[in-house]
Amino acid sequence: MGTGLSRRTVLTMGAALLMTAACGTGSGGNGKIKVWHGYTDAEAAAFGKLAERWNAAHPEQQVELVFNGGNDNVLQKTLASFASGNPPEVAYQYGSSITGLTGRPQTQDLTDQVRGDAEFRWDDLFAAGREAATVDGKVYGIPALVDNLSLVYNEKLFDEAGLAHPTAEWTWDDFRSAARKLTGDGRFGWAYVNDGTEDTVWRFLALLWQAGGDLLSADGKKAALASDAGRQAMELLRDMAVTDKSVYLDAGDQQYLNLFNSGRIGMLWTGPWDLGAINEDVSYGVQILPGKVTHATIAGPDTFVVFGDNGRENALPFLKWLLSPEIHLEFAMETGHLPIRQSEVELPGYAEYEAKYPGAKVFVENLEKNVTKARPNIPQYPKISQVLGTAVQSVLLGQAEPRAALDQAAAEIDQALAAS
Repeated sequence: MGTGLSRRTVLTMGAALLMTAACGTGSGGNGKIKVWHGYTDAEAAAFGKLAERWNAAHPEQQVELVFNGGNDNVLQKTLASFASGNPPEVAYQYGSSITGLTGRPQTQDLTDQVRGDAEFRWDDLFAAGREAATVDGKVYGIPALVDNLSLVYNEKLFDEAGLAHPTAEWTWDDFRSAARKLTGDGRFGWAYVNDGTEDTVWRFLALLWQAGGDLLSADGKKAALASDAGRQAMELLRDMAVTDKSVYLDAGDQQYLNLFNSGRIGMLWTGPWDLGAINEDVSYGVQILPGKVTHATIAGPDTFVVFGDNGRENALPFLKWLLSPEIHLEFAMETGHLPIRQSEVELPGYAEYEAKYPGAKVFVENLEKNVTKARPNIPQYPKISQVLGTAVQSVLLGQAEPRAALDQAAAEIDQALAAS
């Protein structure tokens, strides 16, 4: 998300809670490790159990888990903690927020500690996670979560419409045609989050990459989205939302899930975070995204970022343990999170994971085959996302034509890049 991402609602639900998994309250010194996170419900419970296990075995490196609101303001809260002189040792950061923390004296460069540690096995992490944690060739975070978008569909609605279920060979034309046939009588073929945030943007980026395009030029200095590929992606959105009227435009309040559960939406482009919220009486399938030139999808990795000497000395060992294959698979079993390491799928317990979360298989395979590009890890990305979100939103609402929206967005992105 991340920003992300949406998936972010899994981390933002509920009232704020303070969850302490260790004795003591202070941060810094004496091996105490304060970890800011956004987990609630099953995620918070699973995280807490692991922290308790670590604390029982490491009396000199006690972990204190602190719920910190679990929203995209965590970057601002982290920066505020720098100003107050009381940052945590670790903070869970969403998506490309890491670029706002690099270059600051509190943020630890972990390159030697993770790439140079044979036991940590940096290259075992899925590429999307490694990219999210790396800025300008240096590692500033530890991958905390890796997900991606796939096509989730209501099998009953397809059967009632006499439509064959989506396949791995589906094209954009197949997708549009099915959405059109699923639409009517208060139903929509597809849903698209259209609040103009990163939740709007990252679905478009998947389309852009599927058409063979990219967001920026190879050197990262100019916008590249106002291309034939960008036009084709925007035209598909316009054709489906404005011409076919087969798209439910979600205002960012996550109503698409309620509508999917009630049989009023046939298809979603979503991630594993939504599977647990689908009603048990809804028979659904999961397939890779439809393709144009490729079947590219987009990952929304989040990271744990480490601060200060105490974080480097005492928090890093905890994170290495937490994200080891066996321990992380335990966490995935409890939460439905995807594996973050390739070796996790080879563990004996992975078969049990797939049995418990049958829809996760496609998402895991995506990490190996269809996550081929990443959002740029640059300080200007939040501005780029804002500009592109406005452009996509205007096209989906029928307020702008694809070419004009892309040209305007490209000009504003070029200005943002030039001003850096």
